[in-house]
Amino acid sequence: MSVLLYKLGRFAYAKPWFVIAGWAAIAAAVVSLLIINPVKLSNEVRIDGTPAQQVIDGLAKDMPEASGGQGMLVFRAQGGGRIDGRATRGALIAAVDAVYRHDHVLDARRALAQQAATGPHNPLARAQALVAEAAGPPKTTRPPVPLQEAGGRPVPGVLVSADGSTAMLQFQFDQQTYELPSGTIDSLVEAARHQAARGHLEVLPSATMMELPEVVGVGEVVGLVVAALVLLIALGSLVAAGLPLLVAMTGVVIGVGGTFALSSVFEIHSLTAMLALMLGLAVGIDYALFIINRQRRLILDDGLSSQEAAARAIGTAGSAVFFAGSTVIIALAGLLVVGITLLTTMALAAAATIAIAVLLALTLLPAVLGLVKEDICSARARTRARDRVGNSPRRAARWGNALVRHRGPAFLATCLVTLALAAPVADMQLGLPSGASYSTDTAQRQNYQAVSAAFGPGYNGPLMVVARSTEPGRPLTPQSLAAVARGLTTTKGADSVSLAAMNSTGNTALFALVPQDGPNDEGTKKLATTVRTQSRSLNEAHGVTLGITGFTALAIDVSDRLTDVLPLYMVTVLGLSLIVLLLVFRSVLVPLMATAGFLLSVTATLGATTAVFQWGWLQPLIGLDATTPVVSLLPIIVTGVLYGLAMDYQMFLVTSMREAHVHGADPARATAFGFAQASRVVIAAATIMVAVFSGFIFNSQPMIKQLGFALAAGILIDAFVIRMTFIPAAMALAKGKAWWLPAWLDRIVPDLDVEGDKLALRLSKPEAEARQEAHRVTN
Repeated sequence: MSVLLYKLGRFAYAKPWFVIAGWAAIAAAVVSLLIINPVKLSNEVRIDGTPAQQVIDGLAKDMPEASGGQGMLVFRAQGGGRIDGRATRGALIAAVDAVYRHDHVLDARRALAQQAATGPHNPLARAQALVAEAAGPPKTTRPPVPLQEAGGRPVPGVLVSADGSTAMLQFQFDQQTYELPSGTIDSLVEAARHQAARGHLEVLPSATMMELPEVVGVGEVVGLVVAALVLLIALGSLVAAGLPLLVAMTGVVIGVGGTFALSSVFEIHSLTAMLALMLGLAVGIDYALFIINRQRRLILDDGLSSQEAAARAIGTAGSAVFFAGSTVIIALAGLLVVGITLLTTMALAAAATIAIAVLLALTLLPAVLGLVKEDICSARARTRARDRVGNSPRRAARWGNALVRHRGPAFLATCLVTLALAAPVADMQLGLPSGASYSTDTAQRQNYQAVSAAFGPGYNGPLMVVARSTEPGRPLTPQSLAAVARGLTTTKGADSVSLAAMNSTGNTALFALVPQDGPNDEGTKKLATTVRTQSRSLNEAHGVTLGITGFTALAIDVSDRLTDVLPLYMVTVLGLSLIVLLLVFRSVLVPLMATAGFLLSVTATLGATTAVFQWGWLQPLIGLDATTPVVSLLPIIVTGVLYGLAMDYQMFLVTSMREAHVHGADPARATAFGFAQASRVVIAAATIMVAVFSGFIFNSQPMIKQLGFALAAGILIDAFVIRMTFIPAAMALAKGKAWWLPAWLDRIVPDLDVEGDKLALRLSKPEAEARQEAHRVTN
């Protein structure tokens, strides 16, 4: 491997414009596709095969008019007046009219007029009246009332709180919100605000009407600036520091741009694009940093030319980059075994971006180095290198030697620290982001709080209950609909039940079930579970089956599904990665140490995430003010991504230790020397990753905010606690047994030569032959 990559590095260095032109052509093709096919991202959390998703899909088939996205606006009178007073009613009705007249909004007034035109014998009207009688009034002390026009006619979709301070408009789009043309939601909200301003009304959109998150914001830019500063400090040169950023940005354009281009063909979730962006930036910078650092060390310490140093850096550090990238790709590809479309597209997009980052580091980077030539090391750096005594940074050497001497206490301390951080995992609750997950200064959070205060928390996440006749050709009878309504309204945790719609054949009915508690509360989860258990008794007594969907039901199913598949995913990823680490390090214990350290870091990461987001600890330090459950998708995503990135640092750190070991150093000396050689660049790389991931903490989207924090905390814990302390201490405890490999396994495991020994031997042959020839001529 090292010899092959050495040749590749020499070629790219010697033919820079050929390589650069090839990558430029690929980038131009991606940009062209983006121009032809506009970006189309989704915010829908779709988990195929779950009961809630099956209900949604069935509803789209049986009642397509009820399968569009849901919208909600809250209106409040400024100064605490009544929303339905003489001065404000007209403005409120005008705002509602502006919403119903807007493109892609289904006008509930038209449907009500068509229903009225059929006369008093309309099946839906009779069924609604019967259901209302069976269900009884809402259980809230002061139930809301419909908004009425001046003539006494109700305004469809609008409820006014009992105290008259707040109105809530619930409406439906003709398609899912992520399918709407860009700017539709913003335009709708602005139209409502324009009319509401006449009555001095405040308009607050719900979380379901959140536009797609910004791809690059202030936080992300700050993260890149910090990464640039770290590169400048680590490499000591503007030229050298700029190259990793150039390579990473090229990878982002191709990888993330390609993902965007495919969004017109495949459904791409916004989180997929964000994860690819995070990883593309972080690993693109890190991989280039590792190679440039090795090249500079070969120039400054060994006196090699820039061309030879670049080729050898690609052959040695490039081998580590190749296998490090492979572990990340394996960890991401393992998500395919889960069988969830959302995670599959996320894994493929992120893995493709990582693969592009590796290829760029092995080809584009040496090509650009071929243009920079000897300027990669400044004259000042060369002078410092000549004056420096020894090859190991003093602080790193002192820390490495201290870990070797005090290996037992260091090992125990890291275990105790990570286990303490992991303690909150025992209380971790999974869910999906709601309006309560947003910061208090956002309209989404204010909408959630206004609805909770004026109507009750359950109105923030009504459950949709679909009743179907067990015989497709037989309509649901009034008695069966009334039985469903009575069963739902008497269920513990239910506040109110209403019949929202029926299909044209009458064999499918849609009920709106408002819980007493909020969407992520335990009472609502129990309500959803209880409703599902009622389906069997209703089937036997009335020939009706029930299906339930909505925010809480979907969150339950997502959490259950991911909990079920997590063990399979862990076994698959750990098994494949252990094989890769066995091949790289030719050791049994080193891969096991790496995996044990990862398990400590990932549980500590999830514990820290639970403490910050669910318990609210230390939130002001990172600009947060909302407690929320841990996003259901987070544990499995963080597990995969963090495992791959953790193995990156394991690869670069322990490769240096193995290099010292195979060159004859005793176990203690190999551990300390390898640590001193690799720790500085590993710390710089980890700091860059933390900076990049931390930038996403300030994204307005709660799901992206949590992912950014979890990855930043995970890298911080894994790099500085596990790789910088736990692994050296464990290696020192194991002594020579760390490199033990059974003889039978040694015979069948191929030598991948990550350390570059075969390359060094091959390069030394011409020198030896030249010396022999000179000696022969002399004699």
